[in-house]
Amino acid sequence: MTVAAQARSLDAVASTGKAASPALVLFALAMGGFAIGTTEFASMSLLPYFSVGLGIDEPTAGHVISIYALGVVVGAPLIAVLAARISRRTLLIALMSVFALGNGLSALAPSYHWMLAFRFLSGLPHGAYFGVAALVAASLSAPNRRAQSVARVMLGLTVATILGVPVASWTGQALGWRSGFAIVAGLALVTVLLIALHAPQDRVQPSASPLRELGALKRRQVWLTLAIGAIGFGGLFAVYTYVASTLMAVTQVSPAFVPVVLAVFGAGLTVGTLVAGWAADRALMPSAGLMLLWSAVWLAAFPFAAGNIWAVTVVIFMIGAGGGLGAILQTRLMDVAEDAQTLAAALNHSAFNTANALGPWLGGLAIAAGYGWTSTGWVGAALALAGLAIWAVALVDERAHAARRERSAGSFSG
Repeated sequence: MTVAAQARSLDAVASTGKAASPALVLFALAMGGFAIGTTEFASMSLLPYFSVGLGIDEPTAGHVISIYALGVVVGAPLIAVLAARISRRTLLIALMSVFALGNGLSALAPSYHWMLAFRFLSGLPHGAYFGVAALVAASLSAPNRRAQSVARVMLGLTVATILGVPVASWTGQALGWRSGFAIVAGLALVTVLLIALHAPQDRVQPSASPLRELGALKRRQVWLTLAIGAIGFGGLFAVYTYVASTLMAVTQVSPAFVPVVLAVFGAGLTVGTLVAGWAADRALMPSAGLMLLWSAVWLAAFPFAAGNIWAVTVVIFMIGAGGGLGAILQTRLMDVAEDAQTLAAALNHSAFNTANALGPWLGGLAIAAGYGWTSTGWVGAALALAGLAIWAVALVDERAHAARRERSAGSFSG
């Protein structure tokens, strides 16, 4: 976020005179991330159960997962543009209310086609919620602590991979798959209450409009940042999607041990997000580059470690830590979006869901071609390096633009 944008954001909060504890606000926002993370990842583990319940096979049930991601990709930019004249607090409450409704209806879905409709509805608020929540978090922080505040909001999602997903999965198995979605709806309603109680009142800027938000699409640095996420983040998903199968087929562990390793991944994601937020407040673009390089190294190590349970567990933790890139790119978009903050921030999650589609697809192609389960590590490393190449282009472009602006200023003053 530029200094001017940061000042406007702080003024919008302060102008209402409502004092709010930043810690409580961040907790409320993170609770929404916890609900979203729980449904996004638990849906995969509940797939075998709702496929039986809805009378469909598992490949068809996989469309339920895909339609949620499509809802994220569509909803993030659409809501950000159409809601440009709505205050952030009101928008957050509305988004989480729709999310609660979508998950509640998913728990009641009478058929496969209704389930598709309800999962699409559930996905619509996902990206816009995280984007707006990140902006609110940044508005409550000093300029040199923005990334750490954004990271704390993202922690809700990372902690969901450790706590929320296992609980929802276990409950779904014990009480029926519908209870898993009902739990998420309950978490979303708790988030609505917390935001209503603690989020600061804010005023819509007079100049805010859908047209101004669309201005983000004119900025090359916005597109480059989104491309870093869409490509570079795909490496993590290439491995994560097939890690359970790899553990059972290559490492030859008991299926009961797989959730433990997945929880280790979540722990790595949590630690990586905290460290990334701290580093980004000190050197944002270098931190992004280092995180991509980190991911490439550990993704490339995955095929070598897969044969040993202790080695592969360490590597999976390190791969999870690479997920801290999310908080960095979320903050980066605040810097390059200028006045089109909401759209750019929301598009970050469209980019990540693109990565969530691209990585597994390419990993699946490698497996189908006969290269084995561990080939996903090489696919992931290649995607991380491709993201690093885009990062380099963005860095060169930014420096060239700064140099041109400096020469122009010098010429004008002369």
